[in-house]
Amino acid sequence: MSSEYLPGLAGVPATKSNISSIDGEQGILAYRGYEIKELAEKSNFEETALLLLDGHLPSQAELDDFDCQLRAERRVKYKIRSIMKNLPPSGHPMEMLQTAVASLGMFYGGEEVLSDGISGNDIDYIHRMSVKIISRMATIVAMWEHIRNGYDAYEPRDDLSHAANFLYMLHGKEPDPLAVKIMDACLVLHAEHTINASTFAALVCSSTLASPFLVIAAAIGTLAGPLHGGANQRVVQMLEEIGRPENAKAWVEKQLAARKVVWGMGHREYKTKDPRATVLQKLMMEWGESQGTLSKQFETALALEEVCEEVLGPKGVYPNVDYYSGILYTEMGIAPDQFTPIFAVSRVAGWLAHWREQLSDNRIFRPTQIYTGEDIRSYVDIAQR
Repeated sequence: MSSEYLPGLAGVPATKSNISSIDGEQGILAYRGYEIKELAEKSNFEETALLLLDGHLPSQAELDDFDCQLRAERRVKYKIRSIMKNLPPSGHPMEMLQTAVASLGMFYGGEEVLSDGISGNDIDYIHRMSVKIISRMATIVAMWEHIRNGYDAYEPRDDLSHAANFLYMLHGKEPDPLAVKIMDACLVLHAEHTINASTFAALVCSSTLASPFLVIAAAIGTLAGPLHGGANQRVVQMLEEIGRPENAKAWVEKQLAARKVVWGMGHREYKTKDPRATVLQKLMMEWGESQGTLSKQFETALALEEVCEEVLGPKGVYPNVDYYSGILYTEMGIAPDQFTPIFAVSRVAGWLAHWREQLSDNRIFRPTQIYTGEDIRSYVDIAQR
């Protein structure tokens, strides 16, 4: 067995999975064999989540049943609201989300904690927990937008789809149909992406047979970092700094000369444009047309992409999913620090699919290390140091 150290475990297989696949050379992402571009166009979040969880496209009856289950689990207990109301309003929503999700197991407790007595093949248990978490994650993120501003949150509605209810709770008004379509597509696009950092964190936590709420809390903490889910917020800040399309070229040259990051550009897996970025760009164009004009920020993003394609394209660096998602959310009136929580509202479907897969053939993760410290030595009394 090789003992070679590979920083970041680059290229090291950590598990076997049949949930999603990436062809980085061709720019293809597929869930259970279905290309993401087709799912974003033809499916919706509810169907995609069930595809990820169960492994097949559901029948109409299966989908209707799953949809009803999600709608029935949207409410959260008032004590969870109380916890949220006592958190600092200036705190980052991802820290709130991790806290709230971790606490769910205490309020819906008892059966949620796995033990050797509960089989990893108990599909009813796994499905039930998955529905509880997927549904309530969206509720919690939407509630926080009002709670942190000193207002009571809107109650969820059971007459709306997952995406529509989320937007209703977020903005407190009937959602625009195009906004619902775009949000639904965004949730599909972000739902799964093989063994990324947050999914790996979920796998490690899952392998200990921790509560699924703690598994998802571990994933949320990992997603929060700017090198993972937090990058879309950085993209918007970057575009604000650039200001106008005509400033893009000089800004990129200055940034690269200083060896600094161009946020939203490049992906470890893709050598071409991220297929999710292509879909998001198309949605952004559709939104702009509905508004009668493209925003200055979007025009700047297009100009920046053109410059980067010339400078970074030969190196295989192209826009990733974070590049256009933040712009799109901004245009829809969503606060920048809520971008990553929305990512989590979607990605929870993939995390839970991997949780289920891990439990089906579980073995606790216990990697090794290459020790670089001191040899064995004697303790020195404090008076002699």
